[in-house]
Amino acid sequence: MRIRGTAQLALTALAANRTRTGLTMLGVIIGVAAVVTMMAVGSGAQARVAEQIRSLGSNLIIVMSGSMTASGVRLGSGSLLTITEDDAKAMEREIESVQVAAPAVRGGVQVVAGNANWSTALGGVTPGMFEARDWAAASGRLLTQEDVDGATKVALLGQTVAQNLFGSDDPIGQVIRVNKVPLTVIGVLARKGQTTQGQDQDDTVLVPLSTAKKKLLGSSQANARAVGAILVKVRQAAAMKDAEQEIRSLLRQRHHLQPEQDDDFTLRNLSEILESQEASSRVLSLLLASIASVSLVVGGIGIMNIMLVSVTERTREIGLRRAVGARRRDILAQFLMGIVLGVVSSWAIAYFAGWSAPIQARGVIPAFLFAGAVGVFFGFYPARKASRLNPIDALRYE
Repeated sequence: MRIRGTAQLALTALAANRTRTGLTMLGVIIGVAAVVTMMAVGSGAQARVAEQIRSLGSNLIIVMSGSMTASGVRLGSGSLLTITEDDAKAMEREIESVQVAAPAVRGGVQVVAGNANWSTALGGVTPGMFEARDWAAASGRLLTQEDVDGATKVALLGQTVAQNLFGSDDPIGQVIRVNKVPLTVIGVLARKGQTTQGQDQDDTVLVPLSTAKKKLLGSSQANARAVGAILVKVRQAAAMKDAEQEIRSLLRQRHHLQPEQDDDFTLRNLSEILESQEASSRVLSLLLASIASVSLVVGGIGIMNIMLVSVTERTREIGLRRAVGARRRDILAQFLMGIVLGVVSSWAIAYFAGWSAPIQARGVIPAFLFAGAVGVFFGFYPARKASRLNPIDALRYE
């Protein structure tokens, strides 16, 4: 028997028992739907983590000022400004793997524009910050070194701030006030979205570092060049760990710390933190797919049950086919072809039904292959049983 003939016989058998065929397919449809949907949900979670990684900037290490102890109470990181603009310059100059080191200060402010006002975070930065965080301007321009050198009264708005202060109006060229100081808006930053902790990165106003320290937030009386943090961008991802060690060694040397003394600064390797979160999302995706696969196994057991019933009901037909010359592999192929057609039909129905999460080929293909494997595995025993029936015994069967 040719494959075409076998397929026709399988289709005829499926059409003759539509209710049974439909119920058998339903188990596979639900299984494929569950697997594809769960894998799509997992892929969506991984894509979200990857988006957050890109929004923070690639190969980024954040150096933060250390803590201080007051009346026996140890305060958190940044309570004592121990790092300076000179530390940032030293990193760029002495550590080859450092692409850019951008000092920054930060504080909470109330921004006023006309009759509107908004409470947000103000950051005093240098042009290197935009390179470190891969942050572009959606409109207008970014800060320049001339703005920093001249402590100019200019500002960049995040998307959230621009929306709340100006709505649909163009903020470029408008004047805002921070602590009664007028600032001209020169640009609006590209959207960054939320961090993994849920912080809105677009809820910010950025001004030149010198402007923030001299006119808005003030500076440390002990050291006018002190900053709250330094954003360090490393040239290559493979050099992140080595760069972290070199930064630590350089800062300890510059801060004259003895071997027994603790660091007076904190290093945060964002790539390691986010990679661990991405690994967690991958585990979640596999867990969801494994749970969904149980429904395919249940559907496979249903296939085996229906197949065994079909073999019993068609024993005389099988005996007749064997008596007129059909070989074992022909009978086996007829039953297995029916299974394959059922699985393909189930997958097609599930695929075109549409899911709540985006479907990717890497999610659909494994689900389809697994569904096919389940169908063939659970259907093989009944099909093999049918092919091994003795023709004389089959013809005598009632």
